[in-house]
Amino acid sequence: MERDMKWKTLKSEYLIRRPWLTARRDTVELPTGAVNDEYYVLEYPAWVNVIAVTKDGDYVFIRQYRHGIGETCVEIVAGVCEEGEQPEAAARRELLEETGYAGGEWRELMAVSANASAMNNICHCFLAMGVERVGGQHLDRTEDIEVRLMGVDEAFALLSGGKIRQSLMAAPLWKHFYDKLKGGV
Repeated sequence: MERDMKWKTLKSEYLIRRPWLTARRDTVELPTGAVNDEYYVLEYPAWVNVIAVTKDGDYVFIRQYRHGIGETCVEIVAGVCEEGEQPEAAARRELLEETGYAGGEWRELMAVSANASAMNNICHCFLAMGVERVGGQHLDRTEDIEVRLMGVDEAFALLSGGKIRQSLMAAPLWKHFYDKLKGGV
């Protein structure tokens, strides 16, 4: 039998509550009895991303500037679940809004945490096979996104060459290509 390692929250205080940043400071007690007076947690809604592959076998990537690292990056589509929205519905919405692609057969590849020690949310990663362009992009005023289609070899070279900088995007891509190697989709 494994011992319960859950911490007890003795006190919790919000330091900031903004639409894109919520941070709290917890006082926690470990099962050992040790108390940590300053444990910080960032709260976010659930995130989603999607590896989208067209009927012709091309991968749908996007290209956008990422201010945190100061680079323009090639990525898979990603976004946030709106309040009450299921992860797959959010992923479908994000794909349509950011690229104009929709349809296909969908399945969840994995659910991962960006940083389980300090962030409270999960990122749900989907694979959409057989998508097709059904319209144009519907971007927010703060989005500047280019759509890029790539063949399987170019997509894998991008990943294996370290050009996918976002770990929450690299993880499902690695899983997808591993599954392909093992004879899956």
